[in-house]
Amino acid sequence: MTDVVTERAGVPVLVVGEEGPGIAGPQDALDLIGAAFSRAEVVAVPASRFDERFFALRTGVAGEILQKFVNYRLRLVVVGDISARTGASTALRDLVRESNRGSQVWFVSDLAELDARLAG
Repeated sequence: MTDVVTERAGVPVLVVGEEGPGIAGPQDALDLIGAAFSRAEVVAVPASRFDERFFALRTGVAGEILQKFVNYRLRLVVVGDISARTGASTALRDLVRESNRGSQVWFVSDLAELDARLAG
């Protein structure tokens, strides 16, 4: 699947495809933001597209990427099962829990869960 903007629960979402370059830093985030800008409010990215350093919070990569989305007022959704990673990292588990309480960044298991959150 290629990147496509689609309406989900009445919200324009850039759904990023499984295939493509890895997301490893702020410039990669800016590339996604550019693709979504003025066309989408939410960017849904498969967890598999993120570099492993994104999930190792001590590297700061996640913070840099998340901050770009916050600065440009676009919501970021990480889509996919990251339970093995959250099981191994208390810090990541805490980030996921706190993010999912808010509205700017969500971690969801699949697009159906995203649809439910957007509708809810």
